[in-house]
Amino acid sequence: MRSTDGALTGWLDVAGVAGVTSVASGISGLVRVAMGDAGRQRARAAAEVAAYVTARRKVYGRTTGVGANRDLPVGRADVAGHGLRLVRSHAGGGGPLIAAELGRALLVVRVNQIAAGGSGVDPGVLDALIEAINDGLSVPVPVWGAIGTGDLTALTVTALCLLGERDWVPRPARPPRFALASPDALAFLSSNAATIGEAALACHDLGELLQAAIMVAAFSQLAVDASAEPYAAPVHAARPHPGQQAVAATMRRLLATRAAGPALRVQDPYGYRALPQVHGPAVDAAGHATQIVTSELNAAAENPLIDVVGQTVWHNGNFHTAYIGLALDALRAALFQTSALSAARLGTLVEPAFTTLAPFLATDPPPSSGVMILEYVAQSAIADIRRQAAPAALGSAVLSRGVEEHAGFSTQSARATTDIVQAYRIVLACELVAAVRAMRLRGLRPAGPALAEAYELAAGALPADTSDRPLDGDLAVAQRLLPSLAALVPGS
Repeated sequence: MRSTDGALTGWLDVAGVAGVTSVASGISGLVRVAMGDAGRQRARAAAEVAAYVTARRKVYGRTTGVGANRDLPVGRADVAGHGLRLVRSHAGGGGPLIAAELGRALLVVRVNQIAAGGSGVDPGVLDALIEAINDGLSVPVPVWGAIGTGDLTALTVTALCLLGERDWVPRPARPPRFALASPDALAFLSSNAATIGEAALACHDLGELLQAAIMVAAFSQLAVDASAEPYAAPVHAARPHPGQQAVAATMRRLLATRAAGPALRVQDPYGYRALPQVHGPAVDAAGHATQIVTSELNAAAENPLIDVVGQTVWHNGNFHTAYIGLALDALRAALFQTSALSAARLGTLVEPAFTTLAPFLATDPPPSSGVMILEYVAQSAIADIRRQAAPAALGSAVLSRGVEEHAGFSTQSARATTDIVQAYRIVLACELVAAVRAMRLRGLRPAGPALAEAYELAAGALPADTSDRPLDGDLAVAQRLLPSLAALVPGS
């Protein structure tokens, strides 16, 4: 699958989280997708092998029931009806609908998976799904229904939209339709496309915020005259974790033109001294999670898997998404740690001993509050990050009369990861507002080109008024600035 703006977003073109995000977020109209001949041919070949093997042996979901009904054959007279009943019976999700962009991400991922050539679904479905994507349509998927072993309720709703039994969102004048064949029903449903799509969007957003956080930390570094000694290359060569080294190297580049001089303090607080050691693991965790998700969205993780080369079918456990769930669990834990460190730096920005300014960066007559409230806002957001950081993988379930006796809950892990994106954005916005105000009040201007450009961008957008006043508008501006700050980080 290839986007018509030239970006690659498909199987063997290594579709990545950025590609899924650009399509699903509807930066739309601008990014449209089309299926290449190779992907279409892989899907067609798999469909032919599926039909060939199904005529000769038992194939789960095609000639049998599913779950605890796996040993029950589909009657010859019921071939045309069984699959459609399967779709209808599994459309039982509950709760509010997922966000529209998550419904679009589901479609992008499922198209990519079918084009990988392992499902055996009629390749004609690709055109209908791509039409839905390019029309900006989403699937009305209820939040609850999956536990990391297949997004059955999400895919059944998608199938019903194709069949005309459910409405796309928003409801189009000419909805995309495809008469999904009954034997293809389980093959279409056997996917974690919703979980993978949500994980892709979360990884993209958090990766961007983790980059922005380094720039914000550099502002705080200058605002409190913190020493650059903790970022020295020999320090991190002695403990060569990749993320730690990358964060330290980026800070060295950002602060490279800072005038050398004796440090004001023998050792700075952990917010500065341990930044590479705490933010680095989050960078590593985000990179690992992104790698896992990229592998998943480009995989033919079907059960049963249609083996075109071997002209056979393999029943297997590739529907289980423990890799995604565990990677996202680790990412959230690491994110909590670096969020707490951001709040620690915010604590130094309101302290006169570090800034030489009035408490809370206030400029009205004492006792004025200045940016006092930002610490409370940051800690409120961090409390939610802490709550969402609990590992989803610690749960399990036994289902379908005991024949499906394990679950990894990667779906819940992806949802929790989505939920902390906004909270982390708020934490960074609080630090950014305070750091820029402190630099303004001290008359500081970064000398390095990247840091200077970032500061001019932030100072030009954030209000210059330092009187006691509502700061919610400042936080809204700061949140919008973060993607631009991330793009200015050297090497990003």
